[in-house]
Amino acid sequence: MIPQNITATKVVQMKNNPTAASNKLKETEIYKKLHSLLLAREAQVGVIGLGYVGLPLSMAFAKAGYHVTGFDNNPQKVESLMEGKSYIQDVPTSEVEQYVRSQYFSAYSEFTKLNDCDVIVVCVPTPLSKAKDPDVSFIMAAVEKIEQHSRPGQLIILESTTYPGTTREILLPQLEKSGEIRNNGKAYECGRDFFLAFSPERVDPGNPKFNVINTPKVVGGVTDACGELAAVFYSQVMERVIRVSSPESAEMVKLLENTFRSVNIGLVNEVAIMCEKLKIDCWEVIEAASSKPFGFMAFYPGPGLGGHCIPIDPSYLSWKLRSLNYTARFIELAVAINSSMPAFCVDKVALALNEDQKSVKGSKVLILGVAYKRDIDDLRESPALDMIHLLQARGAKVDYHDPYIPRIHWDGLDMESVTWSDQIGSKYDVVVITTDHAKVDYAKVLKSSVRVVDTRNALKDFRDERITKL
Repeated sequence: MIPQNITATKVVQMKNNPTAASNKLKETEIYKKLHSLLLAREAQVGVIGLGYVGLPLSMAFAKAGYHVTGFDNNPQKVESLMEGKSYIQDVPTSEVEQYVRSQYFSAYSEFTKLNDCDVIVVCVPTPLSKAKDPDVSFIMAAVEKIEQHSRPGQLIILESTTYPGTTREILLPQLEKSGEIRNNGKAYECGRDFFLAFSPERVDPGNPKFNVINTPKVVGGVTDACGELAAVFYSQVMERVIRVSSPESAEMVKLLENTFRSVNIGLVNEVAIMCEKLKIDCWEVIEAASSKPFGFMAFYPGPGLGGHCIPIDPSYLSWKLRSLNYTARFIELAVAINSSMPAFCVDKVALALNEDQKSVKGSKVLILGVAYKRDIDDLRESPALDMIHLLQARGAKVDYHDPYIPRIHWDGLDMESVTWSDQIGSKYDVVVITTDHAKVDYAKVLKSSVRVVDTRNALKDFRDERITKL
């Protein structure tokens, strides 16, 4: 079975980006061969890191007719994939099974087959250290694997979110150095022997409208030839590719996108705090402000930020600017406000319990929803986990229910989701809505509960003295 073709892509080049590779670079055999392989969809694609970014990307290129080899350090993930099973919500098991069976996709936990790959895309995690500094150890480990198995004619693309300068400062020297072993002691030259670019991932788990194919793709190459080849590569799958002048610009694009969201969520979280002090319904204010057809974009408060991107990415930019003796004040203020929201919501729980002359200590609390956002099974950086820890520290007896997450074995917690029933709230002193999954019947939650703390406005259609809103 030959996967269906994807329609031709529009490549948009920013004004400060050259319009084509130099004639000299176009004349090189290495460049021409790789360019032809990409257009013919005969290039072998390697993807390092088969998580929320790497696996959907692998499936998209397999669907377009490329042979894709995935690499991951986790043997259990590799085994699952080679059995045709998906562990990512946005990637159907049937799709993995189809491309494994047709041999358009395979996965390995060892990396020797990197040498066979014409294109290598790095999609590894980039967390923060305990000191809130960037942890690029996963990137470094991936680069070491590439260095061990590199050859001339490869296009290497970093998709992992990181600070501006990572591609040029970390990947470039290592990849140039790899040539000393395989090139008679002479370093590889970027743009001639190999090609290097950065392209920020833009995956939004659970988004039913935007996916890998229809989300515009930004690319920035170390050289013009690198940028052109990266654009050609992605244009075989993505509907729109946007070239910028450098990997630093592409790295900054991702950080701007998520800093924009972090700062605006921080603003609206502070508005929620101010509205409480002013005894105003912040949800009503936001809904009314949203009626303005220009100059306003609605953001909503909540118990804190979750997911990999928004809670983490702005700190990469803030860290980089501190190294340049500059304080990113908007970012750091937003981080402080957003980080305080789990504790603010736990205080709301305490106030709700006070209405029934109960203390947090000894009270039975049900956390309703632990995924970081609605209708997904992703726990990364979920504020619900912080709230569970804070409530337990105050002596509460905490359970949770989440239709997408049957068990938590994460962040020091080991809990199982309680079974749903129409009387789910009846056994608890207070129910806390932390994630507003569409599958949950909130009318039945309210009907069965003594008290409900609603941090997501899930009960917006109800007026009841038992409800405490954020």
